[in-house]
Amino acid sequence: MIPHRIVQYLMENHVPFKRHWHTRAVSGQELAATLHVTGYRVAKSVIVEADGAPYIAVLPAAEMLDEALFARAVGAADVRLLPEERFAPYFPDCEVGAEPPFGGLFGLPVVLDERLAGDQLVVFRAGSHEETLEIRGDDFYALESPITAPIGRPFSEGREIHAP
Repeated sequence: MIPHRIVQYLMENHVPFKRHWHTRAVSGQELAATLHVTGYRVAKSVIVEADGAPYIAVLPAAEMLDEALFARAVGAADVRLLPEERFAPYFPDCEVGAEPPFGGLFGLPVVLDERLAGDQLVVFRAGSHEETLEIRGDDFYALESPITAPIGRPFSEGREIHAP
């Protein structure tokens, strides 16, 4: 179930959204298959640390985070994925691995892969592995005012560094 404060955040900010219930899907690609959409319509949140500061990186589920591109986007020298025990406290009412991309709600800056910033419908995790939200990319952009840059690359170009 999506935590109430996420739904409230969207409603208070007049962001139109649709809720989708589905069978449990842990990885972004599993979620895409469950919803019968491409992995480029499913956004995943990857929690990273850049020069000691936490960020939410939001990129297509069909891709992996490119740490060098992310570093360039935020002007950082050191970028690393945060382990679950370090990022879980930022999302106290969410299932681990289903972190939502709403940095404004959780006090974290957001970096959005530029391919998700348009007017297409995008599916986001919202704290649950069994329910998602569908929001227009431009509505998400208006809500979060993220840094927008290319930050992902296909899995075929390197090893997978974050599955969900």
